[in-house]
Amino acid sequence: MDEAAKSFLQRLMRRIPSQKLKTTLEKWGRLTVEQQQSLDFSQPKWTLTENLWAICEENEWTLTRITELEMIYIIDNPNQGMWYAYQLLDPEDDAHSVELTQFKEQFRSHLRELVRHVSIKIKKHTDEAVWMRIAWGDSFSRPNHLKPTYVVHYLQTPYVFVTSLTSKQKPLLFQALVLSTRYQTIKDGNLSGRKLTAIRELLMRQYQQAFPSKYPSPLTEMNPTFSNPHIEKEQDGNAANRQQMACEAFGDGTLPQLQSAVYKLQTKFRDQTNKNMTERDEPFRCVVKFTSTNLLESLRDCASSGFASTPVTPLLSSISLKGKNYFVITDNSPGASSQTQRPQN
Repeated sequence: MDEAAKSFLQRLMRRIPSQKLKTTLEKWGRLTVEQQQSLDFSQPKWTLTENLWAICEENEWTLTRITELEMIYIIDNPNQGMWYAYQLLDPEDDAHSVELTQFKEQFRSHLRELVRHVSIKIKKHTDEAVWMRIAWGDSFSRPNHLKPTYVVHYLQTPYVFVTSLTSKQKPLLFQALVLSTRYQTIKDGNLSGRKLTAIRELLMRQYQQAFPSKYPSPLTEMNPTFSNPHIEKEQDGNAANRQQMACEAFGDGTLPQLQSAVYKLQTKFRDQTNKNMTERDEPFRCVVKFTSTNLLESLRDCASSGFASTPVTPLLSSISLKGKNYFVITDNSPGASSQTQRPQN
């Protein structure tokens, strides 16, 4: 085995938290019972890494074999890096009958026709997701396993989620995906985030969208002060209406943990007191970004509590209704999502 394999293993072991090492190695399934028992997980990680490397050398495992360990860790811990959603369009008649073995064979075949040196690993997860790890090379260099692209696709659906993809690699991946899934083209879903589970749930509608028609009235205070019953009745009705509209706009129950939404403004500047800006031929441009640990929940709470007006503006409700978090606002189509292909990180 070469130094590249050892360097990759050392880097991977540093990346995996100590409390997850034993479980990850068990799922890898490459170690015998004796080899597993020989590893002391109470030792410093660098010592454990050296011992694991000795086992790899003893078994003459290649770098490709060690990358399986990374793939297992990423599948179990997907909320890392920045994920981008894409949607396949115009399926052929047999698109919905493509099964896993057929997809794997054709994807490998098509991508290797486009890229001379490429390493591809494909694994089906328990939730029916097909995970792909792609280490890219070119006509003159071997695949770079330190910067792989990860792709998640659910067969029988048009949804694809990608992380760590460069602009040079994008057309190659997309062509292989389109051909192997029996679709005509693929487009940017204008949805991205650091939590794969959140953007998947949002795009595939995997969260509660059945909205109750009635909500319980607010709790009565222990020592209520004197108030007008007619005013209380009107306030209670307004609160129930706000909560109803907030849930209709963003969803009910636990919501996907989307962390941001971006609005790109490209429109004419309108202010009669500022003619220099108003009379410009160039459109006025700015970007507004909302961030939160759980943006949908925050927006729902703002609407239901009265901090934001109801009914909720389509610019905000489109996040959940359209499954997007990147929008371009123009004079002709306010709230229309942009079709611009954003650069990958």
